[in-house]
Amino acid sequence: MEINKSNIFELMNITGVRPSKDYGQNFLIEPTVCKRIADVLETDASDNILEIGPGLGSLTHFINEKEGSLTCVDIDPKMIEVLSEIYKNDNITLINKDIRKVELSQYSKIIGNLPYNITTELVTHLLISASTCREFVFMIQAEALDRFVELSGKEYGPASILVHLIGNIKKEFIVRPGSFYPAPKCNSVVFKITKSESCNLEEATNVYLFAKKIFLNRRKTLLNNLGNIIGKDKAIAIIKELNLLETCRPEEVSPDTYVKMYNLTK
Repeated sequence: MEINKSNIFELMNITGVRPSKDYGQNFLIEPTVCKRIADVLETDASDNILEIGPGLGSLTHFINEKEGSLTCVDIDPKMIEVLSEIYKNDNITLINKDIRKVELSQYSKIIGNLPYNITTELVTHLLISASTCREFVFMIQAEALDRFVELSGKEYGPASILVHLIGNIKKEFIVRPGSFYPAPKCNSVVFKITKSESCNLEEATNVYLFAKKIFLNRRKTLLNNLGNIIGKDKAIAIIKELNLLETCRPEEVSPDTYVKMYNLTK
């Protein structure tokens, strides 16, 4: 069943379902946008696809037309109940659970319209926990994309370090508020993260956790923050070995340098 602007209210009236503020729900109601999002995800028959937060299934409709098996996870039991009726004749696995409590290791492709209020936490969790996933397609609040893309400055931090150590990130397109019900007060953005063949997920995760400690006090110098973790004398020695200034700040250091820094602290 294709969810669109003409039948969304009828479906809500029939089912009694409404978008939940608690779950950060905004229903996609523009089919052309949904198809465009699904088309970003490249799949084949061997793929085990996971959709996060399907809601009433507007994006699910188009993902289900692609090759591969599909599992949908939604924290809202009402959404799973509706989807179980809509897709009762389709081979789709439906799970009513918080995605952060789902075993993710079996999925090769992950896609989802993510809640704005936990975007950074959720993206980093998925990148770390979905160990066999090769491709992620997400839609988030447009202004939040910089947290995953930037390599310096105020938006740069542990999340961006993790993304760049894992693979490549690509901005696909902007989605305007009118494509949702209710319409959010901001644009959304669809982007793709492709894991590199050379990705060392264990190392990337360890460096990310290390960087989180460094960035706890981003206003302080890297030397001060590193010194709080390993001691000032050792921190000074590492800063010198990496040819960094003692006055540099955490946001001035590249992901590759964080890898070297982490390895020198072991």
